[in-house]
Amino acid sequence: MNRKFGLLAIALVVALLLPAVSVQAQAEEGGASTSLEIHWLAVAMAIAAAGCGYGQSRVLTAACEGVSRNPGASDTIRFFFILGLAFIEFLALLTFVVVLLVSG
Repeated sequence: MNRKFGLLAIALVVALLLPAVSVQAQAEEGGASTSLEIHWLAVAMAIAAAGCGYGQSRVLTAACEGVSRNPGASDTIRFFFILGLAFIEFLALLTFVVVLLVSG
């Protein structure tokens, strides 16, 4: 399973970085920020969003398993589930803010 996930991750990174080759081949036209710089910022945001989505799915899986094993603890599990999702979503929003600050 880990080998399959590793190959999928490599394929995803290659698919995201492949369009950068054509951008690097273009001539520099000047301006405040180059299209290559904006492209890398978009790639950073995409990686952050994918990582946060994967993290949220893992949190949901663990919460569902916890409730199915011990239904009496569902209130406590729900609290930590929502808290965990808030922290994970904060990471994506923080990446978005950094991308906005760097691009502008």
